[in-house]
Amino acid sequence: MHRFDDLDMKLLYELTNDGSISVPVLSKKLEINASVLYSRIKRLMKKKLIKKFTIEIDESLLGIGVKASVGINRDPKLKEMIHKKFMETSEVVSISEVTGRFDIIVDVYAKNLEALHDVVIEKIGKIEGIQNTETFVELQKTDKDPVYLIE
Repeated sequence: MHRFDDLDMKLLYELTNDGSISVPVLSKKLEINASVLYSRIKRLMKKKLIKKFTIEIDESLLGIGVKASVGINRDPKLKEMIHKKFMETSEVVSISEVTGRFDIIVDVYAKNLEALHDVVIEKIGKIEGIQNTETFVELQKTDKDPVYLIE
């Protein structure tokens, strides 16, 4: 297991809040030499703690009005084919194999409830091997920093 010190954790916290912050600005904020900070970032990337830098998108501006999770039970013999069909379904944004009463939970983004209905009934529900589904529509979401990032 890798060891990460306080500077690593402060760096992760700041980058999680704003991944586009420049090294010079971040070095001033953390009161660390920019070259040291740049080396730290490279080291964290090399150790694969930082996997990638990305952006956060306001999906509502793209016409996505409904987000839902769909719990699914499937025929285990058709697992690979079902996974492939989910990967081909544009409205499916993530696929998780889980424990509990469902085999899979897929997250779905849709324009509205009618479009969500079409995805669940016409696309997901008609995939061979899907035994049953249960849909959970997101009403409100509040993200919080993971406990390991809290200062």
